[in-house]
Amino acid sequence: MRNLDFSIKNSCSYILRYITLCLLFATANGFSQNTPTIRSEVDTTYIKIGEQLNFKVTVETDSTSQVIFPEGQTFSPLETVEALKTDTVKKLDRITLQKIYALTQFDSGSYTLPRQQIMVNGKPFFTDSVKIDVATVPVDTLAQKMYDIKPLINVEKSNGSLWKILLWALVVLLLAGVAAYWFVFRKKPLSEEEKVALLPPFDRAILGLRELEKSKYLIQDDYKSYYSELTDIVRSYLEEDVHVTALESTTDQLIDKLEMMKDAGQLKLDHETIQQFKKVLQTSDLVKFAKSKPENSVAEQDRKSVEQIVIKTKEAIPEPTEEELLLREEYLEELERKKHRKKIIIVAVTAVLVLLFSTAAAIGYYGFGYVKDTVLGHPTKELLEGEWVQSDYGFPPVSLQTPKVLLRQAVKLPPEAQASVKEMQAFAYRSSIGLFTIATTSITLAQPEDPDLDKASEQILKNFEAQGAKNITTKQEEFTTLTGVKGIKLYGSGKFAVPESKELISGNYVVLFFGGKGFQQNVILTWLADDTYADHIVERILNSVEVKTTL
Repeated sequence: MRNLDFSIKNSCSYILRYITLCLLFATANGFSQNTPTIRSEVDTTYIKIGEQLNFKVTVETDSTSQVIFPEGQTFSPLETVEALKTDTVKKLDRITLQKIYALTQFDSGSYTLPRQQIMVNGKPFFTDSVKIDVATVPVDTLAQKMYDIKPLINVEKSNGSLWKILLWALVVLLLAGVAAYWFVFRKKPLSEEEKVALLPPFDRAILGLRELEKSKYLIQDDYKSYYSELTDIVRSYLEEDVHVTALESTTDQLIDKLEMMKDAGQLKLDHETIQQFKKVLQTSDLVKFAKSKPENSVAEQDRKSVEQIVIKTKEAIPEPTEEELLLREEYLEELERKKHRKKIIIVAVTAVLVLLFSTAAAIGYYGFGYVKDTVLGHPTKELLEGEWVQSDYGFPPVSLQTPKVLLRQAVKLPPEAQASVKEMQAFAYRSSIGLFTIATTSITLAQPEDPDLDKASEQILKNFEAQGAKNITTKQEEFTTLTGVKGIKLYGSGKFAVPESKELISGNYVVLFFGGKGFQQNVILTWLADDTYADHIVERILNSVEVKTTL
């Protein structure tokens, strides 16, 4: 039975074509003069990437005819660079119109320049399609070695702003490290005073006495300075090495302390040495307080006497016991620990100050919210600064840039839609946190008719309400893609339900509607209100939307 029906259909089709041809030939002479003539040609069928070709359309028709040439990006996959003005030549009651389009393509390959529709008095006429070859820049394969094509490999996705964060942290750590090295760990060159201060007390005392010998105090009759420095050297030595309070003691007090230490066996110093030291101190007191001026030879002898006193005192100090050595070692270790703690505190304080300064500078430049979101993370900020994807979805295709690849969604048409919809393809991405959603749908209608976009807008709003949305505000305006394709933009705000929350949250939405004979395309975006990162994402997506205008 099916074969019979097919045979009948073929026979009818053949008869219909035969009758049509007969009618055309029979009436050809009657209206040939009224039928418009359409011719099209290109100046070349071979161009390089970025070069232009000229597509010329010539229409010869009656002078009273109304002719409409193609407008906009109807030459896809080729791109329109420029449409020149229409040239008109009139001859008697006939008119010849000629229009030239400059076209180009930026990807190599073979492309078909599609048939173009020219409307003459409301009737469509079509040009022929033309194959265009676009060649890439030629490569001299003899000048360099050719290699096999590399196999596909998995590439880890890069995080958009991670390198910035790492670079910022590296700069902060580098500044802290430089500051710590310069102020704490760097071995600074020692001055002469610092080198002398690091010497043991005995060596420092002997060195001081030798320097005093070279001084000009005695030549300048400055006996007070001479004896003051002389007694300071020996008193400082006694205080450091003998551990007796010598700097703040009077002459008699100091001598009494030395005598007591001698009697107690803490200082093995003979009586004559102590008396000689007492004599030098008394002479010094007379010079400093009574303005006495001894002979230079006496002053020089007193210096030699003090040097001998220092040497004998060094020899008279008993060797430290094992317990004293341990105590001294513990003291030195504790001193070293204190120095180490001090260095750590300085480094920590420096790092904290650098971090605080860097944070304050970042907040002042970028704002507190951006810095907080960078440190703690923000889902839509990561999407905005991540690696975006340019792709086509469905048929007829919807092309757009998105921060994530849209995944195909299983769609089951309701019974009431199955009669009017032949096929529906849906793709979507939804963030795991919040309201952010991107979706596209491509619908092929059962009949070659224009879609009812107003009805589609109403259906979208009903779907929002069916999913629990409330207080929906709506606005509608015309939307035009960068290539000139026009559609409808439905947008607004409302309270939306999300799976991870029982409460409704404030959000925004945008729905784009495009369509033509027998098809409809939609782009749906939803996101949280007051999310500036999502606002930028939506703006970038809307600026990238492109759609096919024909099946």
